[in-house]
Amino acid sequence: MIVGPGRAGGSIAIAATRVGHEISGVISRSGVTGFGPLIPSNAPLPESDLLLIAVRDEAIAEVAEELADRAAAIAVAAHLSGFVPLTALRALADAGLSTGAFHPLQTLPDPERGAAALAGSYVGIDGDPFALDTLTHLASSLGMEPFRLDDTIRPAYHAAAAAASNFVVTALATAGDLFDSAGVDPRVARPLVERAVANFYDQGSLALTGPIARADTDTVIGHLEAARTVSEDVGRQFRLMAEATAIRAGRTDEIGRWT
Repeated sequence: MIVGPGRAGGSIAIAATRVGHEISGVISRSGVTGFGPLIPSNAPLPESDLLLIAVRDEAIAEVAEELADRAAAIAVAAHLSGFVPLTALRALADAGLSTGAFHPLQTLPDPERGAAALAGSYVGIDGDPFALDTLTHLASSLGMEPFRLDDTIRPAYHAAAAAASNFVVTALATAGDLFDSAGVDPRVARPLVERAVANFYDQGSLALTGPIARADTDTVIGHLEAARTVSEDVGRQFRLMAEATAIRAGRTDEIGRWT
């Protein structure tokens, strides 16, 4: 059963259906019904092995409280957040459900593409023993690799996941703006990007190359000027990422020279 069939919930619903799981019901404030039967407001929840709460982080505890007196036929409840602790599901635990968390470490831009991306991805899981067994089975059935994600490490873990995904997109979007300004298709950089990522996973920060790493100040200044020419926003984004790169490269003394 899915609560909140958006990008994450919808991705799991599609992937789960494709490997033989049945979606017993969907709770959706928007009225989305494409993944299973819509459960009326205030109606008892249908019998289900697993209830997945796929709503915004700040709404998880509220949803758990709203569903607690309707969930007698549910065995396990889990949220999909990588940040929120298991205590957010306390109302459901108090109602007798086994509780846990299931966080796919994957970008899920829409349900169809998200469903296709789940197999081969890692997923952070936690919970009481019965919930862990259920969530491990779900992960394995979806072709995912589960790892234990304890509440105490969730903030650092989720920050890392956000950096690994969103910061990369921001960097590539800024690069795309600069390529566009030069009349060059941004896709020409794909082999470069893929090799840089592979090098990082082989070498870590030693894979960092380019004018900032080698303190080629005149070239960096030229890059900053080119970025400002595209737009104020692009110039600011490029500057911030250049400063972050200088810190990572141990070249903080160079930043003051970028006038």
